[in-house]
Amino acid sequence: MNSPSFRMPARRLATVATVSALAAGPLALTGVSPAHATGDHGRASAVVLRTDLDVSLLNKSVNAPLAVSLNDVRAPRSADKTTLTATLDAVDGGRPFSVLRAEVAEARATTTAGKAEGSTTLAHARLHVPGLPLLSLIEVEKVTARATCEVGRKPFATTGLPGSVTVLGKRVALTAGGPTDVKVPGVGEVRLDLSSTRTTARTAAATALELKVSVNPLKLNVAEVDGTVTLAEATCRTPQPEAAAQPPAESSAPPADVKPQGEPAEADLAETGGGSTTPYLVGAAVVMLAAGGGAVALARRRG
Repeated sequence: MNSPSFRMPARRLATVATVSALAAGPLALTGVSPAHATGDHGRASAVVLRTDLDVSLLNKSVNAPLAVSLNDVRAPRSADKTTLTATLDAVDGGRPFSVLRAEVAEARATTTAGKAEGSTTLAHARLHVPGLPLLSLIEVEKVTARATCEVGRKPFATTGLPGSVTVLGKRVALTAGGPTDVKVPGVGEVRLDLSSTRTTARTAAATALELKVSVNPLKLNVAEVDGTVTLAEATCRTPQPEAAAQPPAESSAPPADVKPQGEPAEADLAETGGGSTTPYLVGAAVVMLAAGGGAVALARRRG
């Protein structure tokens, strides 16, 4: 008796087995993992001058903060300027005064996929604070700072300093032995910290000069100026390298026609392991088995 209800399951079984075998084959042969780029090109920054000062006024019981920066740049921008002015209320009638004058005041910060670098150069510069319009807080011939972070190399930071500077009108020799203190009676005192560099596994930072300022000019309605001044600073962070593609995974099983060493000569397929065509052979065997079983069952039913 012909029964269509029997032939449909057999066909479906064969179709499912064939599709499963073909789908399993490529997965078994593929061993490459996708690579993902981090997109982190690192960071770099540079600044010629940064002030963090409190200005106390004679006729007011308040402090006027002086927090300014010259050429404070971050990668990938750069800047070139030579002067900076600032305005403080009640100081010199509220007129702007020049904080820094220099022939060269350059800050650069750049990043690429393999390198990040910040650099600063300040040359023939004079720095002023409120209340001292004619007397420079410090005069320098040239100071530099550089921080370089390159993939595959240890970050490094360097500074360049002259042999001497002028602080509050006094010529001062710079030494690497430690901070230098300068005191001027009736004006104030300045403490100079020289050439600070710091590095880690991925970062670097360099500061040419940091000044701790405490002056009492008693002019232009200014009683005291206290705080810190930073000259020539640069920082960087190493870019994160892109992840490389993993090589194809190699099968640990030997080829089908090579028997493992140390195994009996009569080792069967289960003992020797499958080759690269095993998934397809298994799929074909399943199809043939399903077809044969269907044919036998149909013959019996007809008989």
